[in-house]
Amino acid sequence: MNGAGNDFVVVDNRDAHVSLAPEQIVQLCHRQRGIGADGLILLRKTDGETDWAWDFYNADGSDAGMCGNGARCFARYIQLKTESGSEVSFQSACGIIRARIDGESVTINLTDPQGLAMNEMISTSVGDQSVHSLNTGVSHAVLIVDNADQAMVENLGSEIRHHDHFAPAGTNVNFVQILAPNNIHVRTFERGVGETLACGTGVAASGMIAAHLNDWPSPVEVDVLGGDKLSVSFEW
Repeated sequence: MNGAGNDFVVVDNRDAHVSLAPEQIVQLCHRQRGIGADGLILLRKTDGETDWAWDFYNADGSDAGMCGNGARCFARYIQLKTESGSEVSFQSACGIIRARIDGESVTINLTDPQGLAMNEMISTSVGDQSVHSLNTGVSHAVLIVDNADQAMVENLGSEIRHHDHFAPAGTNVNFVQILAPNNIHVRTFERGVGETLACGTGVAASGMIAAHLNDWPSPVEVDVLGGDKLSVSFEW
């Protein structure tokens, strides 16, 4: 399944019959030697506040606490597999995620963002960079750039992802171009994956930080690398 080009292998594990080692996840997500995906999701039952939960893994086999587009795909998968209605919820590592489904369109409510930090200067191989940060289920760094299509997403993204400032866990890195009021273009280097066609939690972090910097109201429209447009709604 894919959400805005962010694609996932999704497995029904309600019978708890699937147990995958990290190297098996890497193999399944390999685009030449496996199925090919940005991540892998297991559907499982839970005795908690929701009926369902997920186990989410990045393409490198590492655990991921949250993934926005993965959550959108997973909600649709739950609906299809369990004949649920237009609203579903599930347990993630960062809390309960609630989704509203209208055909192929899925809107999710992320958990409350945490740890907003603005205008922090970090040293990189191409000079000092002003970085904004926000955790929207997972950690995100946001850099405002003149042209996202010309940004050094792979090289600088990887460097900031592993930067001491974000140690030990590292961070996802978003390069954000302001297109117009309430409209941005985002490219994201994801921890455990690399650059992807879209990143839901990164879009959310980027949209809220751009709004905070420019005093924009909700919502913010976001153009992503895959060509889709996502919408970020929020309340201050």
